[in-house]
Amino acid sequence: MNEFPIIPIVLAGIVLLVFLYFFPISLWITAIFSGVRVGLFQLVLMRVRKVPPSLIVNSLITATKAGLNITANDLETHYLAGGNVPTVIKALISADKANIPLDFKQATAIDLAGRDVFDAVTTSVNPKVINTPNVAAVAQDGIQLIAKARVTVRANISQLVGGAGEETILARVGEGIVTSIGSSISHKEVLENPDKISKLVLQKGLDAGTAFQILSIDIADVDIGENIGAKLQTDQASADLRVAEARAEERRAMAVAMEQENRAKTQEAKARVVEAEAEIPKAIAEAFRTGNLGIMDYYKMRNIQADTDMRDSIANPGGSSGSTKPGRDETRMS
Repeated sequence: MNEFPIIPIVLAGIVLLVFLYFFPISLWITAIFSGVRVGLFQLVLMRVRKVPPSLIVNSLITATKAGLNITANDLETHYLAGGNVPTVIKALISADKANIPLDFKQATAIDLAGRDVFDAVTTSVNPKVINTPNVAAVAQDGIQLIAKARVTVRANISQLVGGAGEETILARVGEGIVTSIGSSISHKEVLENPDKISKLVLQKGLDAGTAFQILSIDIADVDIGENIGAKLQTDQASADLRVAEARAEERRAMAVAMEQENRAKTQEAKARVVEAEAEIPKAIAEAFRTGNLGIMDYYKMRNIQADTDMRDSIANPGGSSGSTKPGRDETRMS
């Protein structure tokens, strides 16, 4: 019984598939009929280097039909470097049709730098508008103005590698708006002539060192904000008032402390007087015992005290005297 030779057929099919994978004959034939000279052995080496031959050949055909002088080795090198070959070819064709000077080396450098070279060429042909955020500035009269501008830019191909991006453009335009408003004597000048801001900002050359060229700056809107000058004056007055109150409170506290100190000294002096007066009876008794004071001398002293208290009571009817007032019958003895 004859068996059908399946295994040899399968092996032959596998060998054929491997051969066609490494030898893309159909792609080679397409390249020949498209006027692109690519060797079959070169396509095999692309497979070995893990470069898709269809990508290189199709991009090369597109470039050749557009009249660009590019070789397969150039495209393969750019692919191995991590570049986007179809994007570079589209950018070169667009630049060539728009008469924008852009060669293959510059385009690949822009692509490897991480920028979209095709979008850059498109922006160079069709400028785009960048809307700035609200920019707040204060005129010299203290009135705050809030401006919003539209910046029309186009790509600067020669500055795409190493040039600053949109964020730098927006920051510089915002700085120019703040400077222009801040140099205005009155906010009314800005409201009357908003184009004054545009002219002043354009004169500064804000696109230097950037990947864009500023074509125009249009002030879209200008709104009046707060009265910053009055607010600052109010805040300063409040601060001065708080400082004055603090100093007054400090002086008041010092006065209270001094008064309390004086009161304490007065109380201490009174206590010493009371203490000294308490020693008087002892001294009188001691004088009686030693014979330095007689009874008549004592009564004369009491009469003098009674006269003094009487004069004090006449001079100050509502007051009270601090000494004891003995009766006149008792003190006036001859």
